[in-house]
Amino acid sequence: MEAAHTAGVPPGALQFVRTPDNEVGQALVTGSDAVIVTGSTETAKMFRRWRPDLPVLAETSGKNALVITPHADIDQAVDDLVKSAFGHTGQKCSAASLAILVGSVADDPRFRRQLVDAVRSLRIGSPTKSGPNYGPTILPPEGTLTRALEQLDEGESWLVEPKQQGDADSLWSPGVREGVAPGSWFHQTECFGPVLGLIRAESLEEAIRIQNDSDFGLTGGLHSLDEKEIKTWLDSVEVGNAYINRGITGAIVRRQPFGGWKGSSVGLGAKAGGSDYLLQLGRWTSTADLADAPESDRQWHNAHYGIGHDPSALFCERNELRYLPHPTVVIRASADADPAAVRRAVAAAERVNTSTTVSHATTESDDDFIARLVNLRWGRIRMIGSASDSLRLAAVEHDVHIIDEPVTASGRLELRLYLREQAISQTLHRFGNVTLRSEPCGT
Repeated sequence: MEAAHTAGVPPGALQFVRTPDNEVGQALVTGSDAVIVTGSTETAKMFRRWRPDLPVLAETSGKNALVITPHADIDQAVDDLVKSAFGHTGQKCSAASLAILVGSVADDPRFRRQLVDAVRSLRIGSPTKSGPNYGPTILPPEGTLTRALEQLDEGESWLVEPKQQGDADSLWSPGVREGVAPGSWFHQTECFGPVLGLIRAESLEEAIRIQNDSDFGLTGGLHSLDEKEIKTWLDSVEVGNAYINRGITGAIVRRQPFGGWKGSSVGLGAKAGGSDYLLQLGRWTSTADLADAPESDRQWHNAHYGIGHDPSALFCERNELRYLPHPTVVIRASADADPAAVRRAVAAAERVNTSTTVSHATTESDDDFIARLVNLRWGRIRMIGSASDSLRLAAVEHDVHIIDEPVTASGRLELRLYLREQAISQTLHRFGNVTLRSEPCGT
């Protein structure tokens, strides 16, 4: 904070307030115009319950997996997997909690030997001493992390068993669980600590299904040197940050804008470090006639939302930000909604190839519409007109985001509401040799 003020940020514009977790903290949150959260999904949901019309922009939890196929460079895959799983003691929200091993990789003695050796080679100890590269957890393990460290489920075994180190409650050696079944507790539960689970898949397609079968969609990775496998994975994986032939942590501002999909994001999900993030914090009004919207939409789609962006343009690494149609958007028109605004919203969604449905309060009551929210989890409601308190409360409980920004003629502002961002980072070199640069994905 002192550095920010020294750099010229006015003290009245940026302040640090530390509050207890009681009515004081609640008053600070609910009295704000908007809240930015980096933390758990439960915390973001609690803030929304306190005030359902409060704009909450949250980057939340993850259950992140790295897929390794027989076409991978096994040496590099093991190195990246261990760094992604156990860097910062596995406590990064982007950390690899699962490795999905395709086909022969699951039984490859070389892969298993190298993974065990790499995990056991981590130097464990206090960060106050020189030498250790693996330290304690932030707090003594409890809840889900305790279960992950101490209890195996049916069919599971320890490839590397974690052990508490001496009398230090927070210092545990890393663990690797094998035999984790798709759909099991460890597959579905974020544990936020030094435990990695191994899941077997018979094909890349099955691996993708397992990877996508999660409430979360923060980061994910693929290790494969096969271009067809890379394309198949990119066409299907449901994560906000997709990494190819590299680790799945350590996103860099601008190079790999950061943020997830599904339960890993609350709000519009514009990526931190990306070009659309600050748009979430504005208050916008229309200064142009809605009749001008089609031309603005065309320009912004052609120049921004319909193409991939790699502003860093590194010759040895592809870092592309792309915009993809959001899979679940409903346009909800209140009884007093402007018909022209509804038509403008529909046209914007069509411009970016997002399929939407339109619900009119005059033909579908709030109660009937609310009953359908159970099928809209992680979806968006583009609200035209005013949303009732009951609808806002129901949206919170069903993990649905209500967008009630004014409808404008600006393609820059409207098109983003029907899209979600994905950052792709792909290593383009091997053994010091740069490979041919991959073609941009676009949309």
